[in-house]
Amino acid sequence: MKRALISVSDKTGVVDFAKSLVGLGFEIISTGGTKKALEDNQVPVIGIEEVTDFPEMLDGRVKTLHPAIHGGLLARRDDPAHMQAIEAHNIAKIDLVCVNLYPFQETIAKPDVKLGDAIENIDIGGPSMLRSAAKNYAAVTVVVDSADYAPVLVELEGHGAVTFETNQRLAAKVFRHTAAYDALIAGYLTDIVQEEFPEKITLTYNKKQDLRYGENPHQKAAFYTEPLGTVASISEAKQLHGKELSYNNIRDTDAALRIAAEFTEPVAVAVKHMNPCGVGVGSTPEEAYLKAYEADETSIFGGIVAINREVDAATATHMSQIFLEIIIAPSFSEEAFAILSQKKNIRLLTVPFAKPAAALEKTSVLGGLLLQESDAVTEEVATYEVVTEAQPTDLEWKALIAQWKVVKHVKSNAIVVGNDKQTLGIGAGQMNRIGSALIALNQAGEKAQGAVLASDAFFPMDDTVEAAAKAGVKAIIQPGGSIKDKDSIAMANKYGIAMVITHVRHFKH
Repeated sequence: MKRALISVSDKTGVVDFAKSLVGLGFEIISTGGTKKALEDNQVPVIGIEEVTDFPEMLDGRVKTLHPAIHGGLLARRDDPAHMQAIEAHNIAKIDLVCVNLYPFQETIAKPDVKLGDAIENIDIGGPSMLRSAAKNYAAVTVVVDSADYAPVLVELEGHGAVTFETNQRLAAKVFRHTAAYDALIAGYLTDIVQEEFPEKITLTYNKKQDLRYGENPHQKAAFYTEPLGTVASISEAKQLHGKELSYNNIRDTDAALRIAAEFTEPVAVAVKHMNPCGVGVGSTPEEAYLKAYEADETSIFGGIVAINREVDAATATHMSQIFLEIIIAPSFSEEAFAILSQKKNIRLLTVPFAKPAAALEKTSVLGGLLLQESDAVTEEVATYEVVTEAQPTDLEWKALIAQWKVVKHVKSNAIVVGNDKQTLGIGAGQMNRIGSALIALNQAGEKAQGAVLASDAFFPMDDTVEAAAKAGVKAIIQPGGSIKDKDSIAMANKYGIAMVITHVRHFKH
């Protein structure tokens, strides 16, 4: 008679699975709560103590860590010496293992979790059995996911055995599962001891969806999310309408959410190709959206819009007049949803808006991974320094602070021209700063008169200040730190421009 060992924390579908195995001639070994659940449903079960001839001990910490279990799992059926060894020690073969692990992830996800509770939910015996069975997949079927119950039963019922190919696939799944489980534990304890950059880092993500393709149609892609979730992120967004998100949609929406998170007042952020093309601030969502739209009526077409207030009917009416790929907001009123959902292809998403917590950000390079703290430095206006003869007016201060929030999210070299209500021109990703400045100033045109300019890094030359002055810019905010700062300050004084130095740089590569 074949033997199956079943011990699960998540008991979804396990009773029916066990009943089917018994019907196929399997003898069931089980432990603790699983054994009771099976017995309560009239499934014949052998207790683990009957196999090991040793009682469960240490509050259940030790029950399956025994040669009678692991010998039955690891013995190679094609090795006579292995078969003789287990026979000599009266160890029976175990042909199938069905195990899922203590709910460590669910435990640490609780906001008030205590370290002791987390530790007690670190499974030891479960991963050990899974790894033993998976190592010997040529002879042992190992199931860690209830989604695999039915396919395994189909093969057992149809052929009397599970195929080698299926066993191999299930074994690979087990090692992914245990590796992810250990990665969560390692990450949790590493955070506890506050090691920010340990000597090794193991990351785990869960597949959310396959994507049609990546950045281009010839590139395959999929979307993976962090197991514990991230507040106010695209990974937590709920899609209400429209076709599936693409790879580029996800990246652009992430960029839009990051910018919107900088503002507490109503704001609308339009993004194209990972850069903002228009950011508008208003007293209402409608006003904020119109300001973002007017900032660049050309580039917003086909763009992604994040708005940090409920989209109402008035705002939706304006939005419906052009083609937008995505609108993401905390919510949509019934009227707004009715208006926007008439467009078949537009994606409507909701997510709670909030300032994301500081975290480590990951960037892949060929052969490696870069980790850095997110650019979430707390800045105080009181630490900023006015270095020119001219002082910013109250309105200019508002504009400077608003555009400083935007420029940190623009690809460097980054220049943003704007006022207290909207961006007017954005220069992104140029190889020199004056190039970005000329793009931004040209886009702003006559609206640059009386506007402010924000630069993500210092001016290596005074040419950007001069170009801004000639376009009518009245105030500039920048980090400072160039050996030629005095030249830029002198140029600002020449034209009566107020210049604020923040002493904080915001490169975004």
